Amino acid sequence: MKSRLVLLACCLALLSSCGNGNNGEAKAPEYAVIAAQTTTANLTNSYPATIKGKQDVEIRPMVSGFITKLHVDEGSIVKKGQVLFTIDQVQYRAAVETAKASVATAKAALQTQELTTQNNRELNKRGIVSDYQLSTSENQLAQAKAALAQAEAALVNAERNLQYTEVTSPSDGIVGEVPYRIGSLVSASMATPLTTVADNSEMFAYFSMTERQLLQMIREGGSYKEILAKMPKIRLQLIDGTLYADSGRVETISGVIDPTTGSVSMRALFPNAHNVLRSNSTGNVIFPNVLTDVILVPQSATTEIQDKKFVFVVQADNTVKNTEIQVYTLNDGQNYYVTGGLKAGDKIVMEGVQSLKDGQAITPITPAEKEAAYKKALEDQRSGNIQTALQ
Repeated sequence: MKSRLVLLACCLALLSSCGNGNNGEAKAPEYAVIAAQTTTANLTNSYPATIKGKQDVEIRPMVSGFITKLHVDEGSIVKKGQVLFTIDQVQYRAAVETAKASVATAKAALQTQELTTQNNRELNKRGIVSDYQLSTSENQLAQAKAALAQAEAALVNAERNLQYTEVTSPSDGIVGEVPYRIGSLVSASMATPLTTVADNSEMFAYFSMTERQLLQMIREGGSYKEILAKMPKIRLQLIDGTLYADSGRVETISGVIDPTTGSVSMRALFPNAHNVLRSNSTGNVIFPNVLTDVILVPQSATTEIQDKKFVFVVQADNTVKNTEIQVYTLNDGQNYYVTGGLKAGDKIVMEGVQSLKDGQAITPITPAEKEAAYKKALEDQRSGNIQTALQ
């Protein structure tokens, strides 16, 4: 047993001496190194949004009466001008007939007075009728014309009231709650509307972004219309995490910054041809954010000191230099997008940076070589290669 321990110690010493090449000098440790390259990053900004219909119109009756027919139900999709309710028409049809009779009477009276006045004019020329009588006849003719105009106006009003008994939709949309049913007495002065028609053909998404984020998007300046025209097309993420099929556009930007939150309100418009979106639903507005000529660096290759980020850059003599970098605020959770501190071609240590020191010498290898060496070491350990196992 003692001879075996001595032999093992000799083997370990021999292996240790073999690991120190070049007359006993230790070889610099190997680190995987990558060359920095510029790329284009397609990032996104997300903002919580509340979705509203383009307009929600309260439907109210213009005349009083009992509802005699419901033409739609809650949730029905309606078109502009479609009849929603019918109010009892009996009294309003009677009013139309009465108004028509008044018009006919006024027309007959006017024709009679026109004949009388024309006759008085001829008799006045012959001196048979005095000027006073002619003036009286002329005034009666004017009264007859006014009576006809009044009767015609009453007829128009009666016909309009009859039309109002059929309550129609002022726009395309979806019918909301219907609190009144057949037999309910309704009037123009009632507090609760007959229903609400939500115009959902297009939907508004209301959201806010910080003043700093807004400035990043509009720093090029220009007029209000030019700024909106430069805004990219945006997407809408629904409450279940899926993306809405159609893209939208920003329509308005508030001119006032909220002093309590430092944010600005914005409104985007989305089409809703298939009625997927509903008023008062929620989601997230997603802005595309394209970064050009940025360098992609794995987060594992960085260190952080007092909110500043650093990488180790390999110098010409294979020593490393701890270099500060500037990164974009957004990232994908695995990489940083470097906007300053590095240039294309710089060699960056991508592993084991926590143990490195500024000025330390290393042996740079490629990630592929590192992976191959790791796999070989695992294989040698499985096959009982003591030298590899101790490296």
